[in-house]
Amino acid sequence: MKTLPEDFIKYTQELMGEELFLQLKQGITEGEAPTSIRLNPFKCKEGEDAPGEPIPWCPSTGRYLSSRPNFTFDPWLHAGKYYVQEASSMFVDLVIRQLVHEPVMMLDLCAAPGGKSTALRAALPEGSLLFSNEPMRTRSQILAENIQKFGHPDMIVTNNYPRDYKKSKLQFDVILTDVPCSGEGMFRKDDGAIEEWSLQNVDNCWHLQREIVSDIWNCLKPGGILIYSTCTFNAHEDEENIAWICEELGAEPIALTGIDESWNITGNLIGTEIPVYRFLPGKTRGEGIFLAALRKEGEAEMEKEDKKKKDKNKEKGKNRGNKGKSQLVPTDWLKSSDYETIGVEDNFYAIPSRWKAIYEEAARNLKVIHAGIKLGTSKGKDIIPDQSLALSVMLNKEAFPQVELSYEDAIRYLRKEAVNLPAETPKGYVLVTYRQIPLGWEKNIGNRANNLYPQEWKIKSSHVPEKQLIINN
Repeated sequence: MKTLPEDFIKYTQELMGEELFLQLKQGITEGEAPTSIRLNPFKCKEGEDAPGEPIPWCPSTGRYLSSRPNFTFDPWLHAGKYYVQEASSMFVDLVIRQLVHEPVMMLDLCAAPGGKSTALRAALPEGSLLFSNEPMRTRSQILAENIQKFGHPDMIVTNNYPRDYKKSKLQFDVILTDVPCSGEGMFRKDDGAIEEWSLQNVDNCWHLQREIVSDIWNCLKPGGILIYSTCTFNAHEDEENIAWICEELGAEPIALTGIDESWNITGNLIGTEIPVYRFLPGKTRGEGIFLAALRKEGEAEMEKEDKKKKDKNKEKGKNRGNKGKSQLVPTDWLKSSDYETIGVEDNFYAIPSRWKAIYEEAARNLKVIHAGIKLGTSKGKDIIPDQSLALSVMLNKEAFPQVELSYEDAIRYLRKEAVNLPAETPKGYVLVTYRQIPLGWEKNIGNRANNLYPQEWKIKSSHVPEKQLIINN
């Protein structure tokens, strides 16, 4: 049985009262975390479903599973058909669907590993653009991987601190700040979170959280929405910070509707009327998170057409010396022609035309590590198609020869092992699929085929699994 820190017990018991605290304590020390996934609506066919029970605050795509399979050995996980995500975190689906009804530009400020970003992109109105940011470099690479697997083109991944965004002067309609916290909501599934917890860390965290929100506040448009969340329980990092944002920065709390009592979401614990939403293990069917939605003072402004106009002769960030080479990228690789090819060193990206100017502004001021669809990399006179293209929902599969892999070969491919292609396979770049869903590329050179799956993404386990299907059709 887990042993909770005495200082945590004393404070939390006083905050919650005896009955609620005992419920939480039992959930942390004796309860078992539910297993849940969220389907990718852009890659799942109509009528395709996962086993299990719909998650009530994310019913269209969220599912509780009755047991935890070995997800690593399901090719469809790697293909981005679903994402393994803790159920409470899917609450952002309800928030976005309830508060955002027109296309917006949104920022997920602390986004790795990408669960909330992909949930946000699925819930946002079509035509929206989502910036997904992670300050830590290593974690930002994991974020970029998961965004590419998700496959939606209207996303930009950056590796910056909040102060960098403040300097960029980019303006957003909605910002999610899922801020670093003391991690009390992780106690049930992570013993390390218990060992690292201290009152001093709580104090450090609530100061840092206010600094982060202050840094990003000017990037939120008047009338814009700030979604503040943590994975912790204490009021210092939760209710008290929300009150501070309202008083010091000028924000109005937003009450969400349609919250069913059976969901067992806990409200404000410090006696104020500010609406907040707290998920407690042992009470709610999920892990511990806290969330509140706030609206910035002022009227929402319609963007003026000239707001994004830039001097055409101005240097475009890192995009230099590739205009000629970009013509090497075939025009039929995507389903739509409403994209512009941008060269970044030897790499080529398809950027949706409608937000090209925003991308260029971001590239000048931020460290952009992925945007739109990475089409490929130039090598001599050749363009090597990229994994991002293979997994994009905009890929035109008919532009490439295709080979359907068996389950065993799909696992070999994802391990970056040699996979033999049929003798009649044309030479050149071949799209390999599993149950008609793209997994990536091989280059067929005749006597053998080179596996082009990204080295850093490969399955590292040598275990030989039995065939597993999480989603059925």
